[in-house]
Amino acid sequence: MSTADVTSSTNDQKYEIAHLKLVPKRHIGRMIAAAIVLLILAAIVRAFSVGQIEWSYVRDFLFAPAILDGLKSTLIMTVAAMGLGIVLGVVIAIMRVSGNPVLSSIAIGYVWIFRGAPALLQLMIWFNLALIFPTMGIPGLFEFRTVDIMTPFVAAMLGLGISQGAYTSEVVRSGLLSVDSGQYEAARAIGMTQFKMLRRIVLPQAMRVMVPPIGNEVIGMVKLTSLASVIQYSEILHNAQIIYFANTRVLELLLVACFWYLVVVTLLSIGQYYIERYFGRGSKSITASM
Repeated sequence: MSTADVTSSTNDQKYEIAHLKLVPKRHIGRMIAAAIVLLILAAIVRAFSVGQIEWSYVRDFLFAPAILDGLKSTLIMTVAAMGLGIVLGVVIAIMRVSGNPVLSSIAIGYVWIFRGAPALLQLMIWFNLALIFPTMGIPGLFEFRTVDIMTPFVAAMLGLGISQGAYTSEVVRSGLLSVDSGQYEAARAIGMTQFKMLRRIVLPQAMRVMVPPIGNEVIGMVKLTSLASVIQYSEILHNAQIIYFANTRVLELLLVACFWYLVVVTLLSIGQYYIERYFGRGSKSITASM
C-alpha cells in the first residue's frame, strides 16, 4: 500500500462518525419550567388539603336535590338561549351578506348594539322592562302585565340569547364567506333558489368552519348562565348561594357548583370533538392531496 493510500485511509477514519455516541439534547430550561409548574401545583393541592374546607359538605351536597334542580335549569337555559342565539345568528348573517343595503344596515346595527352592551346589563334591562312597557299586547284586544310575562327565565333567555345572536352571526358570516364564490355561481346556474342553495350547497360546506367556534360559544353559554342568578333565576350557582347563605359553607358549595360546571363542559367538549370529526370528514384527504 502506498503512502498516499495510507494517508487517504487515515483521513477517512478521521471523519468517520459511526463510532460516535448520539447524545440527546438536554432541555435545561424546559426541565426547570416543568419543575416550577409541578411545585406550584403541589402547593395548590396542599393549600386545599390543609385549608378550612369541610370536604364532607362537598360530598353531602354534590347530589343534593337543590343542586341537581339548579343543574337542570342551567342546561335548559343553555339550550334555550343558545338555540335562540343560533337562529338569530343565521338570520342576521344572511342579512349581513345580502345585497340589500337596508337589511345589511339592520344586521350591522344589531351586532354593534348587542355585542357592545355587557350581557349582565342586557339581563337587567330585560328583567326591568316593565318600567318602560307596563303592559304588552294589542290595545282593545288583549293586554298582559309585562311583569307577569318577563319572568326570570324569559328575561335570562332573551338577554343571553339575543346577545349570543350577535356573536354567532359573525361566526356564521365567516363560514359563509369561506365557501368559494364558484359554489354560489354553480348553484344559481342550475336554477337553485336562494334558500335551497344555502341549505344544500353553502351551509354544509360552511359547517367545517362554523362548528369549532360555535362549540366554544355553547361551552361559554353554560358558564354565562351563572349571570342569571342576579335576576333570581334558579340555576346551579343561584341554588348553591341559597344553601351557603343558610349554612355559611361558602367555599364548599362553590366547589360543588364548580364540579358540575366541569362535568358539563367536559361532556360538551367530547361532543364537539365528534361533531367536528363528522363535518370535517374528507378534509384531511383533500389537504393531503394538494
